[in-house]
Amino acid sequence: MSKYVKNPEKPVQKYRFVVQAVISLLCIWIGVEFYYFVQFLNSNGIEGYYSRPPGVEGFLPISSLMSVYYFALTGEIHQAHPAGFFIFIAVISVSFVFGKSFCSWLCPVGFISEMIGDSGGRLYKKIFKRIPKLPRWIDFPLRSLKYLLLAFFVYAIFFSMSALALKYFLDTPYNIMADVKMYKFFEGISRFSLIVILVLFMLSIFIRNFWCRFLCPYGALLGLAGFLSPVKIKRNAQSCINCGLCAKACNSSIKVDKLITVFSDECTSCLSCVDACPVADTLELKLIGKKRFSKKHLAFGVVLIFVIITGIGMISGNWKNNVSKEEYLEYYKSINALGHPTSSGEIKELNKLSSKGDNNADYREKKFN
Repeated sequence: MSKYVKNPEKPVQKYRFVVQAVISLLCIWIGVEFYYFVQFLNSNGIEGYYSRPPGVEGFLPISSLMSVYYFALTGEIHQAHPAGFFIFIAVISVSFVFGKSFCSWLCPVGFISEMIGDSGGRLYKKIFKRIPKLPRWIDFPLRSLKYLLLAFFVYAIFFSMSALALKYFLDTPYNIMADVKMYKFFEGISRFSLIVILVLFMLSIFIRNFWCRFLCPYGALLGLAGFLSPVKIKRNAQSCINCGLCAKACNSSIKVDKLITVFSDECTSCLSCVDACPVADTLELKLIGKKRFSKKHLAFGVVLIFVIITGIGMISGNWKNNVSKEEYLEYYKSINALGHPTSSGEIKELNKLSSKGDNNADYREKKFN
């Protein structure tokens, strides 16, 4: 081993932790603002203050995906959740450039899952010495679940809805109040739902990032986008000492020590494997071809792309929605009764209207209120 040069690069994990922590604190801030917004609605506009944080739309990926498809068909940014549109575009753009990096650098759910996995895993090892691993014959079928969920949403949106059907749905009080309904779900969460959520997080102790790895359709979409990323982790087999530290450090259980190029939908560009490599010029980030790419540049690039695209939304006036205070107060009165299309038949009716050029808003009110 003496002939190998020790890796002089400093780890980038501390930078990743800072970025994750800042984003998580931002989400908490958004959550507090949204809490006061809901209290304003609860009091029928008497108490609290009317200030709905647009950033909450980042937690509405399905509505945002529909908005993106609607924009592709019509060239219009739907104004029910415009911030969600730009957040979704930013997340996808980050993935096209730097792989599935949103999951390990910006996602608050991924951050919480990592914290639980790290702290819980250390405690479990102290008590039971080792953490059991999931057999590969179970792991692969379970990983397909998130793609099945993604396929369902893709079919339901891209293959079942016309532009008019999308507009009708996006215009509905149900979609407009989707973030409030999400809040109400967690505010009055049932014991069963709470147990399910806790179990999903606790499973991260035994299977790192359980939710992200097996059940998150958002992550499945970003993994597919990441295949097109020009930045990949590459291993120099000639200088590799086969220590296996990279594979051990990988949060996604990728056998990095057996690959030349890490070309996987599970790679989140967290760079834990690169940091773990003890030999210089052996495990590196590289652009298409052989040009080296700095780890710090990836960290900076992920944040920069996200900030630029969401900043465009703010500067262009497409960040805050156009829903009035009076509309929110009116819709909130019947928040528990707001529904959405629950059958393919309703979608077909909307598509028929679209083919006839019918723009009758009365149909929307009748079907969705």
